[in-house]
Amino acid sequence: MSYQANINGDLGAKNYRRDVEDPYNLEGDFNGDKVGMGNELEKEATMHEGESRFQRLGWKRLTICLIVEAIALGSLSIPSAFASVGMVAGVILTVGLGFVAIYTSYVVGQVKVKYAHVDHYADAVGLIWGRFGYELVSVMFVLFLVLVTGSHSLTGTIAWIRIVEKPGVCALVWSVISAVILFLLAIPPTFAEFAILGYIDFVSIIAAIGITIIATGIEASNAPGGLNGVNWSVWPPADLSFSTAFLAVTNIVFAYSFAVCQFSFMSELHTPKDYVKSIWALGLIEMFIYTVTGGLVYAFVGQSVSSPALLSAGSLVSRVAFGIALPVIFISGSINATVAGRFIVGRAFKNSSIRYINDKKGWLVWIAILVVQIVIAWVIAEAIPFFSDLLGIISSLFISGFSFYFPALFWFLLIKEGKWYEGWKNISLSLLNGLCFLIGVAVLGCGTYASVKDIIDQYSNGTVRGSFTCDSSSYK
Repeated sequence: MSYQANINGDLGAKNYRRDVEDPYNLEGDFNGDKVGMGNELEKEATMHEGESRFQRLGWKRLTICLIVEAIALGSLSIPSAFASVGMVAGVILTVGLGFVAIYTSYVVGQVKVKYAHVDHYADAVGLIWGRFGYELVSVMFVLFLVLVTGSHSLTGTIAWIRIVEKPGVCALVWSVISAVILFLLAIPPTFAEFAILGYIDFVSIIAAIGITIIATGIEASNAPGGLNGVNWSVWPPADLSFSTAFLAVTNIVFAYSFAVCQFSFMSELHTPKDYVKSIWALGLIEMFIYTVTGGLVYAFVGQSVSSPALLSAGSLVSRVAFGIALPVIFISGSINATVAGRFIVGRAFKNSSIRYINDKKGWLVWIAILVVQIVIAWVIAEAIPFFSDLLGIISSLFISGFSFYFPALFWFLLIKEGKWYEGWKNISLSLLNGLCFLIGVAVLGCGTYASVKDIIDQYSNGTVRGSFTCDSSSYK
C-alpha cells in the first residue's frame, strides 16, 4: 500500500508540474502511468543525457551566439540610414534604440529565469495569450527566421557575383552554392557547438567594416576638396519624406533584433542569470559598431553611400571586403536555420528522444528539417523580386513585436509585482514599458506603410528584379 501510494504521489507531482508548466496543454496528456518503472527509469536517464548535451552554454558563448544572430551585414546598411535622416538623428536613433533593445532583452531574460520551461519565444507568448498566442507566434517565429535565412542566401549570391566578376556564369549557380553553404553550417544542433563558428563570424564582420571605413576614408581624402568636399549633413535633408525616414528607422530597428532568438539561446545556458552580462556586452558592442560605422562611412561617402556600404569602397576594395565578409554572411544566416530547426524538432518530437539529435533517427530528422528550410528560404529569395522590401515588411511586422511590444506586455503581465502605480519603481517601469509598447506599435504600422510604398514605387519606376534570373546585373 505504501509503495503504491508513493507511485501515485510521484505521478501526482508530475501531473501538477505538467499543469503549472504547460497551462494550455501543449505537451498532451501525461502518460507516465502507461509505462513500466524500468522503462521510465531508462527514459529518464536518456532524457538526462540528452538535456545535459544542450546545457553547456556559458554567458561568453551566449554573447557570441547573440552577436552572430544580431550583427551581420545589416551593420553596413546603417550608413544609408544616416544619409536618410542626417548625422545627428542617425546617432540619436542608433544609441537610443540600442538602449531600448538592451532593456527589452533584459525583460525577455527575466521571463526565462522566472519560467524556466520556456524554450522559445512562442512559449512565452503562450503564457499571456494561451494556445492562440503560442500558435500565432510559432508561425511568426519560423517565418521570420526562414525569411532572414533567405536574405542571407541572396546576400551570398550578390557577394559571389561581386567577388568573381564573371557575368557569363548564371547567377542561379551562385545562389545554389550559397544555399548549400548555409545548410552545411547549420548542421551543428547545439548553440555551444555553433558558438565556435561565432568567433570567425565576429572577426569577419569587424574586418569587413574596418576595410570599408579605411577605404572610403582614403578615397574621400584623395578626392577634390578632401574630406571637406564630402556631401554629408548634420541635419535631415530638406526634402525628406515620411516613408524614407521611417525606412531608415526600420533599418536600425532590424539591426537590434537579438531578442528574437534569446529564449532559444538561453535554454542552453547552464547559469541562466548570467544572461544579463551577455545582453549588456552585446548591446554596447552593437551600439559602438553601428554608430562608428554609420557616422564615419556617411562622413566619408556622403549622400551617395550604398547599402551595404562596402559597395561604396571601389571595385577592387569592394571585392576584397565581400570576400572577407563571406563568413559572416553564411554563419549569421545559418544560425537562423538552426534556431528554427531546433524549435520545429522540439515541438514535433517533444516526448521523443529524437529531439536530442544524438542517434541515427534524430540526425536524419534534423537534416531533413534543415533541407526543407533552406530550400524554402532559397525559393523565396529567388522568387520574390522585391525581397529586400518584403524583408522590410517582415521586420516591421515581426521585429516590432519580438523586440518591443511583446517584452512590454511580458513585463505588465508576467513580471510586474503589484499595481503599476504603487511606488516609484513600478511607476517608472510602467512608463518605460509603455514607451517600448508604443515604439513597437509605431514600427509595426509606419514601417509596414513605408515598405509597401517603396515596393509600389519600384514597380512604378520599373526597377523590380526578375524571378529566378541568370542575369547577374539584376542582383543589387
